[in-house]
Amino acid sequence: MLGKIGMDLFLLTLPIQLDIDDNLNWSFSFLSVLLQYRVTWKRGVTMTNKPIESKVISDQLRTQALDWALYEQAKNYALDYMKTVLDRPVYPTDAAIKNLAVFREKLPDQPADPYRVLEKLHQFGSPATVAQTGGRYFGFVNGGILPTALAAKWVVDVWDQNAALYVISPIVSVLEEVCEGWLVDLLGLPPNTAAGFVSGTSTASLCGLVAGRDHLLRRKGWDVSSRGLFGAPEIRVVLGSGAHSTVYKALSILGLGKDRLISVPTDEQGRMRADLLPELDNNTLLILQAGNVNSGAFDPFVEICTKARAADAWVHIDGAFGLWAAASPKLKHLTQGIELADSWSVDAHKTLNAPYDSGLILCRHRESLTQALHMTGSYIIYSENRDGMLYSAEMSRRARAVELWATLMALGRSGVAELIEDLQNKAAYFADCLRNEGFAILNEVCFNQVLVASDDSQQTKEMLKLIQSSGECWCGGASWQGKDVIRISVCSYRTTRQDIEQSAWAFVAAREKVRVG
Repeated sequence: MLGKIGMDLFLLTLPIQLDIDDNLNWSFSFLSVLLQYRVTWKRGVTMTNKPIESKVISDQLRTQALDWALYEQAKNYALDYMKTVLDRPVYPTDAAIKNLAVFREKLPDQPADPYRVLEKLHQFGSPATVAQTGGRYFGFVNGGILPTALAAKWVVDVWDQNAALYVISPIVSVLEEVCEGWLVDLLGLPPNTAAGFVSGTSTASLCGLVAGRDHLLRRKGWDVSSRGLFGAPEIRVVLGSGAHSTVYKALSILGLGKDRLISVPTDEQGRMRADLLPELDNNTLLILQAGNVNSGAFDPFVEICTKARAADAWVHIDGAFGLWAAASPKLKHLTQGIELADSWSVDAHKTLNAPYDSGLILCRHRESLTQALHMTGSYIIYSENRDGMLYSAEMSRRARAVELWATLMALGRSGVAELIEDLQNKAAYFADCLRNEGFAILNEVCFNQVLVASDDSQQTKEMLKLIQSSGECWCGGASWQGKDVIRISVCSYRTTRQDIEQSAWAFVAAREKVRVG
């Protein structure tokens, strides 16, 4: 056998010994093999075909990656949950919540058995979930999840794509572009409206408002990206008194604090009073609402947006769950005039029943949105195709547009309309059931929100606690025009009339229990 020095000399003289012209391919292949042997030899490792034992975590993970039984176990746990979710308590029992203590432990020193990890999650985690994918969850405007979209989410999770750039994931880029076109058409928005795919309306509103802020200041000759806000011309922010808390949060982040806002009074349904709108100008950021978070009411867009267009103000519409009414021939009258706005925020994981998380920022001025969210770096490779990070505050993002594409494909134009109309019909039926039992319905059920009250605020609050702990259904609470109310949001395709009737009886039982004391 050659010694180390002999092997080095042999490798150095090999090109001379070989006929390069006749044996070029063979010689380079042979040389490559010998070089690999040399590197291994110098490390002092005996050359053998026998696998080398290793305790490096990466080696363990590579082995686990090919353990198909692990994924079968995960699938079985998921299917078990899906098969039982309709029969589970809508809110976890006290025992299930108490058992969550098993997760409060020190980080283990050594890697855990992956099967034990999944087993623990299913055994103690599944019972402690809120069954919002069932038919009797009516809290926080949380939608269900369509079957095709859920199945697509499983596939996308395996892909584990980063949606930042076309060069990172061509499929995500293409489906973002496709969804953008479908959404603009479906909602009746201006051609060339840009769409950004974000986590939810909180982020979407932030993106829309920063685009509006920068757009207004740019017209005044002020570039925020280079000069900041110190010394910038003042912007007037006008919004309704019933604006969602996420709007105030976004304005605070953008340096447009609440003490400087102009709040416009609303009517008894939470709609902005157009007759009390202040004078608008081209330095105004006007924020409207498609779906009041409590009543579901829509601002009078035609009247207000017409004034705003004449003044050249920027109009942003917070349409977290209500903007989808524009896709329904029967309900689109609620959103008449939204096409006159400049930006819109909406969630697909609410009314549309796409998987969490799926928010959208839509902007009439594509360049204003990308200028506000643009970033550069020597390592960033932009292309002539769609690069999703230009339309979002995030760079690294999960491929949520794929699930949205699957949702829209599964429904089609007619399915979207029918789903939205069904949710509105179910909300009206819920209101009728409760009204027939003597409860007060405090809002016009124009969309999917119902506000309920009992004899007085104290009784309503006590009722709500009993309903939430009953396991029969789950609703949230709110304050409406000085009264404590129970807030019902009908958002899931899984909700049936039987679910509503069962839930209405839970209201009746809770009221009787409170009255008895």
